[in-house]
Amino acid sequence: MTPEGVQLNDIDRQFAAFICRQAGSRDQHLEAAAALLSRGVTAGDVCLDLAGALEQGRAAGYRLESAAAWRKRLAAAPVVGAPGEFKPLILDHADRLYLQRYWRYENELAEAIMKRGEPADFDRELLRKGLARLFPPTPGETDWQRIAALAAVTRRFCVISGGPGTGKTSTVVKVLSLLLEQSEAAGTGNGLRIALAAPTGKAAARLKESISAGLDKADAGVRGLIPEDVFTLHRLLGYLKGSSGFRHNSDNLLPYDVVIVDEASMVSLPLMAKLVCALRQDTRLILLGDRDQLASVEAGAVLGDMCDTGGVHGFSCDFASLAAVVAGDAVSVQPGIGPLGDAVVLLRKSYRFSAAGGIGKVGALVNAGDAPAALAACLDPALADVSLATLPPANGLADALAKRITEGFGAYLREQSPEQAFAQFSRFRILCAMRSGPYGVEAINLLVRQRLAQAGLIKPHGRWYAGEPVMITKNDYNLGLFNGDVGLILPDAESEGELRAFFPSGSGGMRKVLPLRLPEYECAFAMTVHKSQGSEFDRVLLVLPDRDTPVLTRELLYTAITRAKNSVEMLATEQLFLATVERRVIRRSGLRERLWKGN
Repeated sequence: MTPEGVQLNDIDRQFAAFICRQAGSRDQHLEAAAALLSRGVTAGDVCLDLAGALEQGRAAGYRLESAAAWRKRLAAAPVVGAPGEFKPLILDHADRLYLQRYWRYENELAEAIMKRGEPADFDRELLRKGLARLFPPTPGETDWQRIAALAAVTRRFCVISGGPGTGKTSTVVKVLSLLLEQSEAAGTGNGLRIALAAPTGKAAARLKESISAGLDKADAGVRGLIPEDVFTLHRLLGYLKGSSGFRHNSDNLLPYDVVIVDEASMVSLPLMAKLVCALRQDTRLILLGDRDQLASVEAGAVLGDMCDTGGVHGFSCDFASLAAVVAGDAVSVQPGIGPLGDAVVLLRKSYRFSAAGGIGKVGALVNAGDAPAALAACLDPALADVSLATLPPANGLADALAKRITEGFGAYLREQSPEQAFAQFSRFRILCAMRSGPYGVEAINLLVRQRLAQAGLIKPHGRWYAGEPVMITKNDYNLGLFNGDVGLILPDAESEGELRAFFPSGSGGMRKVLPLRLPEYECAFAMTVHKSQGSEFDRVLLVLPDRDTPVLTRELLYTAITRAKNSVEMLATEQLFLATVERRVIRRSGLRERLWKGN
């Protein structure tokens, strides 16, 4: 077992053996590097840092002298190449070892972003008037939404990061209004083609709702020019069944002038690279997301790397001057900041959570890694919207959750219409860190089903039952159902009470599907924290396991806490809560260095 508690599995060792066969010799330095690289990519790393992996390799049974010696042996291997060479493995100048395709993804993404780093053309006076009209004055306080709008209009690449309730989507509606004004002034107003996208169907639906709400406050002249349709990234790029490629790529570019991607923290390195390669050089790319949330399930922490300046984030002198003159805001200057520094804006004010409220306070403390203070806040009776209760033993979990289950889910099961049932169901959710085990999603979904049946609220007999919540786990483009979409199995009044699966439609109503036609799905009383990204609920019950695991990180805890709008209750031991806050997700890549240091 390695120092991080992760064993090399059969796939890691078989991959290492394959690489050694390709090299023509079983060199332990190459075998160790390939096995650890395979393990790292599975865990979300993009590359293997030789210096950092040295002790892991030794603990796994390999005799490794030093990082320098390891690098020398790898560089001499016929299957290892330098950046730009077509070899199975790539070793860069900083002793980072990549799989060929991951080096290519990282290189393509970094180059595309840096090419978009220069300022765009814009009408300064028109922008000043637009910012003044759309953003009310905030005397003595920097309006970070206004700064984000300034950055998005004046650059071809922009990242707007902020926690829940900081106004990312409301800001982007104003950004689109400003861009349409600029385009019209330049004589191309009617030709500005805009695409809105998100990584999952659920996130796309949420963005659509937010954009629609924001359009009610938009200028009448541009309201009809801002699209309400939102793509999943796979649909935007043109998913090709049975292929990892897309219809749109570097040889068949997307036709849009502006592409906006929400929930960008969920986008993996391969998918983000494929997106930027499918954009024209003059296309504006605006990414929205929360850099502190969980990263994508696949390799990379793209949004986190883009936002990680390594310290206090400031701006160039030119941008600071522009902000003062055009936006009327003062921003800090960071000497020597590269072009990307002016393209990344962090929204700091939450309009959903009060800094004095429990959710906002605990979320901030968890984010900062202040475990003792976060624990104290959870136990503070004055903070009524957040609490930490002792995790019961597995054999006592059903009794401990019984009241919470009937109170949390009983209301939706008593509703008559699908719309009302779904609205009530969306108010409460159980979140878990794990899928398996007594405290995982599978066990708790079974427990909830049993409790609701005992209470006479459901009759879980047969293949489907009235009131069953389902979450799609496999995209079905024909039905328009996507991984993460949540629906309810309910009697259909229009079909003499026969069961149908009801899902929210993009138009605000509900659409129904025969249960037999549903793609792969799972029960959704409880879901993993990963699956909850892009969702929000009035109340959240978070159940952590009874023992420590590398999955338990502050990013997971922060994501879970901030899914709640009104209250969050956590079931965990105090010791495990502290350990979770203290553990950070560290995904190894070279993207941050390439973007912020120009290497």
